[in-house]
Amino acid sequence: MRRSGLIGVLFFISLQGFSQNVDSLDFKIGQMILIGMPKSELDTLVLDEVRKGKVGAIIFFEKNIPNRPNAFASVKKMTWTYQHAAPMPLLICIDQEGGKVNRLKEKYGFTRSISAASIGKYGSLDSVRFYAEATAATLAGLGFNVNFAPTVDLAINKNNTVIAKPERAYSNNVDTVVMMAKEVIEQHRKFGVITSLKHFPGHGSSKEDTHFGVADVTTTWSERELEPFKRLIDDGYADGVMTSHIVNKNLDKNGLPGTLSKEILDGILRKKLGYKGVVFSDDMQMQAISKNFGLEETIRLTINAGVDIMCFSNNIQGSEARTVDKVHTIIKQMVLTGQISQQRINESFVRIKKLKGSLHNLEGTAYKAAIARLQSELLQSNAALKAANEKMAVPTETKMSKRKKKSKP
Repeated sequence: MRRSGLIGVLFFISLQGFSQNVDSLDFKIGQMILIGMPKSELDTLVLDEVRKGKVGAIIFFEKNIPNRPNAFASVKKMTWTYQHAAPMPLLICIDQEGGKVNRLKEKYGFTRSISAASIGKYGSLDSVRFYAEATAATLAGLGFNVNFAPTVDLAINKNNTVIAKPERAYSNNVDTVVMMAKEVIEQHRKFGVITSLKHFPGHGSSKEDTHFGVADVTTTWSERELEPFKRLIDDGYADGVMTSHIVNKNLDKNGLPGTLSKEILDGILRKKLGYKGVVFSDDMQMQAISKNFGLEETIRLTINAGVDIMCFSNNIQGSEARTVDKVHTIIKQMVLTGQISQQRINESFVRIKKLKGSLHNLEGTAYKAAIARLQSELLQSNAALKAANEKMAVPTETKMSKRKKKSKP
């Protein structure tokens, strides 16, 4: 049996065994929840939630990286423990874009990264390949399997405090953004790390920051901002897509933020652009959402809009309270009362299962290829060295033999 087939069987058996002890609806809901953690060490509450299948994904921020010169072993231990506690492969996520959005900093012993804008200015695929490969290799080695990158927003508003000024966009040019994004995605795929295009349907023309309130792009957004998403989806480069909380009344007549808008996610992303994969929400606790919508209304709108995995980071001031039990209970109650359909939950579960199944298809291939290459180079080097030694030894032996013959009486 092929390795992928065996993994699929083991995956199915594992899930079947788990389902005997936990209601399948509870488990499916858990797979739709992504949470942040409070500290830079293993959290027993998070570990218990992972073990029980109450969450299907976790996310690391800088606060979760131990403040020491060599944090690699500590982070690896955390990701390994969480992953091996999960009844279904756990998505272990991070925002490692480079530049200012960089959780794994040099001061913690990790490789240097530069901003997307800096790479875009070089206009060199060699540069983007070098930094993307270094990032992907580091993430894979640490146990991360999802990087919320690349940012494919266009740098339209140069004074944009959330995209342009932090240098998170490669360029204002669609061709450059697509070219750079493809290279980033290819390097991550090589190491078995899932990527996610963001922030749909485009955050580059905004004047406000959705972390702190409403960002209305109705008068600034243009259809050109969809182009990077469309082209990357068409060319098979969309492992995942992350929503933005921007408001665009030309796209949603009710003025709902993108994350909560069925017109934007189901209507444009799914139907118009033909995207069939997992949709991640941007952080549901950002103030563009939390200041304007109640938790229950937010969850109902978000799931019905088409989001598959909702992020509750617990990383924004004022939102540190634990949310898993509350969110889980709200979703289940809404399913039982018909506010969210069972079919809608099933749709997300199928997409999530498919995405998690893809983790195994590439897992370890880059390392195996690298090891094989190094072994081959070592064998060739040893063979060359041996041949050189033999070549040097033969003449010496021959000369000595001739001397011996001449010295005989």
